[in-house]
Amino acid sequence: MRVYAVQFDIAWEDKKSNHEKVRQILAKVQPEPGSLVVLPEMFDTGFSLNVEKTRDDLAGESERFCCSLAAELGVFLQGARTTVEEDGWARNRALICNPRGEKIADYAKLHPFGFGREVEKFRGGDELVSFEWMSSGQKLTVSPLICYDLRFPEAFRLATLELGAEMFTLGASWPAARADHWRALLIARAIENQAYVVGVNRCGNDPHLEYAGGSLIISPKGKILAEAGAEPVVLQAEISDISVRAWRNAFSALRDVRREMLGRLPGRGEKWGSKQN
Repeated sequence: MRVYAVQFDIAWEDKKSNHEKVRQILAKVQPEPGSLVVLPEMFDTGFSLNVEKTRDDLAGESERFCCSLAAELGVFLQGARTTVEEDGWARNRALICNPRGEKIADYAKLHPFGFGREVEKFRGGDELVSFEWMSSGQKLTVSPLICYDLRFPEAFRLATLELGAEMFTLGASWPAARADHWRALLIARAIENQAYVVGVNRCGNDPHLEYAGGSLIISPKGKILAEAGAEPVVLQAEISDISVRAWRNAFSALRDVRREMLGRLPGRGEKWGSKQN
């Protein structure tokens, strides 16, 4: 199983340009059939609060682009877009398309970034999501998360315990000013959940911030499998379903979790999250 983390400089509020960038990048890389391709948060527009311009629920350009590209390449693809929903608030969403071009998961970012004013236009989702990535006779349960979610370890822990997550894929627009936090927290999430973590950050600049890239692919033991600098790049790494399960069996820290000490979302009973296939 091979994962590809696509780090690039996102064109500000320009879906057509960003779609073409991604298409050209992946045409050069030629990802293996059945592999998993992960794009940054809001890859189609950049981290914009101008939701009336960037929303994708009307024409659906970015959703259609992601699913059609997944089908063309024969890969699983995690994209991202902004939607405005029935309550009038926007959601920052990650979608996953399978090699048949079908949307198989759709995750709304749990934690809008208050410090960055995201809460002025966006509301958080209320469920964790997972999907099954199947490739080369192997299968992994993957849970997608988004950027600021990285600072909330309970989301990762609950996805691990409730949804059986063995890998986390996190698209981000993480500013250069806090790049050291990004790296440290990604490694911590991998170690404490004994899971693969793929953190895909954008690079370059938008009208407000500088982004340092620094995308990472990390093993369940916390080993760095691939790491980016500040320039556009596609990271690659081999992933093994056997290795994550073997490590969890050999060093059984997850069995010692005090489950009763973890909270749950109101009204969701014994489960927080949903598995989508």
